[in-house]
Amino acid sequence: MTVLKLENVSIRYKVGDIRNIGLKETIIRKIRGNYHCTEFWADRDISFSLQQGDMLGIIGINGAGKSTLLKAIAGIMKPSRGTLVRHGTVAALLELAGGFDPDLSVRQNTYLRGAMLGYTRDFMDQRYRTILEFAELQEFENWSFRQLSTGMQARLAFSIASFVQPDILILDEALSVGDGAFAAKSAEKMREIITGGATTILVSHSLDQVRELCNKVLWLHHGQQIAFGETEVCNQYREFLDGERII
Repeated sequence: MTVLKLENVSIRYKVGDIRNIGLKETIIRKIRGNYHCTEFWADRDISFSLQQGDMLGIIGINGAGKSTLLKAIAGIMKPSRGTLVRHGTVAALLELAGGFDPDLSVRQNTYLRGAMLGYTRDFMDQRYRTILEFAELQEFENWSFRQLSTGMQARLAFSIASFVQPDILILDEALSVGDGAFAAKSAEKMREIITGGATTILVSHSLDQVRELCNKVLWLHHGQQIAFGETEVCNQYREFLDGERII
């Protein structure tokens, strides 16, 4: 079953004076005809499809368009061109602190994130203790989110996303956060999710991690799709990084 299909997906940003001068001055300049705006294509003509149970690793240097593409897949952004079709529920871990209220407790934020993902309170009641134990935050459930360290926040975000059973799970470097023991536990959890039939997308700078966990790899470079296929793509990317391949 095809869970995700992209055909010639392109994503464009408009970059203009508003970043520096504000909305009011932008409107005035538009009226006067001296407003400057340029277009920046973060991704161009990306095409691939994933089946149920696939785990896709997205690789590429900084500025390749990886995170922008994830936002489109998650439904946060709309492609400027092309078609993107998803089937099933999506849980996205793009910004580890995103979707959390810094003033609410760990417990309250867990239920809040679950509600944002579309799950009922009864469902979250069944999962809450498991989520807390996996994140190793049993002693901190009444702490506010802002009191947690970055690593603790990452563990909570990962634990929620991985225990709510989405059809598509999106991770942006999530497994790279935290100590070695938690990274190993997270990797094992990913294997369980894949075995359970979820389709997972991971952005990672670790080629060893991608080779170990993923069965499909997408290589992006400055918004262009260089290669899509099995883990052999990692070898091509390594050759590029080592200066042995020109694209």
